[in-house]
Amino acid sequence: MDQIKQRVEEILEGAEKKLAPEFAAIDRIALHNQEKVLDAFLAEQVGLRHFAGTTGYGYDDIGRDTLNRIFARVLRTEDALVSSHILSGTHAISTAFFGVLRPGDLLLSLTGAPYDTLAEIIDKEGSGSLRDFGIRFGQVDLLADGEIDREGIRQALTERKPRMVFVQRSRGYAARNPLSIRKIREIFDLVRTYAPESVVLVDNCYGEFTEEEEVGVCCDLCAGSLIKNPGGGLAPSGGYIAGKKELVELCANRLTTPSTGAEIGSNAGGYQYYYQGLFMAPHVTAQSLKGALLIGETLKAMGYCLVPETQADCFDIIRAVQFPTAEELIEFCREIQKASPVDGYVTPYPWDMPGYTDQVIMAAGCFVQGSSIELSCDAPIRPPYVAYIQGGLTYEHVRIALSRCCRKLLAMR
Repeated sequence: MDQIKQRVEEILEGAEKKLAPEFAAIDRIALHNQEKVLDAFLAEQVGLRHFAGTTGYGYDDIGRDTLNRIFARVLRTEDALVSSHILSGTHAISTAFFGVLRPGDLLLSLTGAPYDTLAEIIDKEGSGSLRDFGIRFGQVDLLADGEIDREGIRQALTERKPRMVFVQRSRGYAARNPLSIRKIREIFDLVRTYAPESVVLVDNCYGEFTEEEEVGVCCDLCAGSLIKNPGGGLAPSGGYIAGKKELVELCANRLTTPSTGAEIGSNAGGYQYYYQGLFMAPHVTAQSLKGALLIGETLKAMGYCLVPETQADCFDIIRAVQFPTAEELIEFCREIQKASPVDGYVTPYPWDMPGYTDQVIMAAGCFVQGSSIELSCDAPIRPPYVAYIQGGLTYEHVRIALSRCCRKLLAMR
């Protein structure tokens, strides 16, 4: 075992040396984004009074309203709706769908099929889905290499004139790279050229603070979860929708009621962790990005395949790795769980997770349940046996956990 440990340490050190330029670039992005967040706090004159909890309706909740304005500044949008009552990234996207779309409208995905749970919101008959309300759906698949299909998008926009187009920034369980801001801007420009009245909604989950620019510069609406990047590992729950003011208002009307919109919504627990988490988010995201690069480079050196094979840039905090067998995938996830600060004694098993067609194994020993900015790993148990590893509050934790995973994998050979 000592020989295995030494071998793994050599692989890790070699990977770190090779990744030094990428790590330096991530540090520069983090510095830029930290200043961006700091300036937003200063512009809104944040004080201790903003952290206080509220009850009941939450009228005149300055903590909530100021947090909305800070998110809008950071994401470069006109307005934002940030709420603990948005339960997940999927809930935020669903709220945007139902807030903007009306019976007879067309929703067009320009990044292929939506991920499993979102697909049910769109098309599950009899569940209160978009389909049940007479809202149509179409999609333009990505090309075989994961690139956007510019001609397919042009044709679909010209012929169908959708009310809303949907762009999924991260990969979900698809074998593709996440989209950069540059690629999303290309999509945005195509929509403005061929269907200028269409609303561009971006699923921004896992992508915040991975680049110097934020997606608000090239969309009409974006949505995400606070237990991913922008919560910095401290936000205990919640999500956000940001974008054009009139569209955010429609989403607020859906989240609460058309008569109250964003004027109500209390939070008895207070807002300190939401503010503090956002302030920490650029640094924590950088830690996670470094960890993702290290995971990819180390496992590639051990002979495993990345999905896709070339992942030079990090535009989200996820690293997808293919294992030759279900057994290796499951054991990798279990080692991640064993190296978790919370529930490290628990052994995860594949299970029938709601909204998914295959059994899924999830390793997530997190301080906040389900937090994807904390080190976690999940995978559907189906060929080609790809594990999706995300998060890491500190680079050091990712490195320690990865070392233990690699030792287990070597011992299995």
